[in-house]
Amino acid sequence: MSHESSSKPMYEQIFEALRDQIISRKYEPGERIPSEKELGEAYNVSRITSKKALEMLTQEGYIVRQPGRGSFVSEHFGSDTASRGNTAAAAVKQRRDNGKLLIGLVMTDFGDSYGTGLVYGMEEASRQHDSYLILRRSLGVPENEQEAIQGLLELGVDGLIIFPAQGEYFNAEILKLVISQYPFVLLDRHLKGVSASSISTNNVAAAKHMIQYLFELGHSHIALMTTPPQDTTAIEERIEGFIQAHAESGIVVDRSLWMERITATLPTAFVPENKEKEKENIKRHLREHPEITALFAMEHNIAQLAYEAARESGLRIPEDLSIVCFDSPDYAGGFLFTHMRQKQEEMGRLAFENVLKLRNGESVPNKILLEAELIKGSSTGPVRKG
Repeated sequence: MSHESSSKPMYEQIFEALRDQIISRKYEPGERIPSEKELGEAYNVSRITSKKALEMLTQEGYIVRQPGRGSFVSEHFGSDTASRGNTAAAAVKQRRDNGKLLIGLVMTDFGDSYGTGLVYGMEEASRQHDSYLILRRSLGVPENEQEAIQGLLELGVDGLIIFPAQGEYFNAEILKLVISQYPFVLLDRHLKGVSASSISTNNVAAAKHMIQYLFELGHSHIALMTTPPQDTTAIEERIEGFIQAHAESGIVVDRSLWMERITATLPTAFVPENKEKEKENIKRHLREHPEITALFAMEHNIAQLAYEAARESGLRIPEDLSIVCFDSPDYAGGFLFTHMRQKQEEMGRLAFENVLKLRNGESVPNKILLEAELIKGSSTGPVRKG
């Protein structure tokens, strides 16, 4: 076998050569194709590279891999289903030949306070690189995330950006991507024990900055309000920053003031009935802990619930109670919370560009942390007297 020099990664050159040979019937349905070792020797590449080419052929339905036996052209190649797959594959080939890449995005959800800026940054980057972005939401459900990754790979995307679902584990599809060295980047958080490129906010520093600001206003009884952490690194890091700020200022952390099981703001539960129940929980908590003078909400939707619950309890914001959070939409007529503004557009742009770099065989930092900016809004003031 031989190949022409190309700027494309070797695994893609091998994939395209084998795909064309299958389409031209050099290899018939059911016929065995060269193994990882044979391809490695023929193309003078590592078995990891040849394995990746075979996995791409498997994902696009050209071959079936049988452990211990080898890889064989799909018996269904030529059927109506395969014909549709061939048409799609031809479209993928034409798009790649034209230099236009398709990058898949899997994210939990997005809204005014967080997420829309990420998508905007990625879409702008895709436009600048004459490429396209395709989005699928997981709504924070691991099964949806797994299905979305599988579906996008079947569509023949050239790389993936994944905003992992909240959960105690990462799904098997992400682990497969790591093992196969598929070009993908994790967004907003990283996964423990997984060697994958990630881009997120420096959550520890951001949380510390916000809590230190509350200390400067005289607050020392601060309630932390969060969804269940569940090994979600972004939340764990913000909690770590909260604790570090207290330690550095010599203020004792009172965990009895915390609310750590707020679930109404999760994507699958953000409905009026759940929000009303959660507000009642917050009202009860504020009654039971009258010493609380400030709330540290993990994100804007929690801050909004707390704001409504406090107002309905007769508390004034910020005279009686200060509230801070991460992100707050800045639209006309809206109440602007004091918050840490994340660099969403830059995060999205970097994620897209790093996927392209990985696809071209370039190295990228394993972990990129962006600093957030403190924006002072209408929700904070000096601690109440008396």
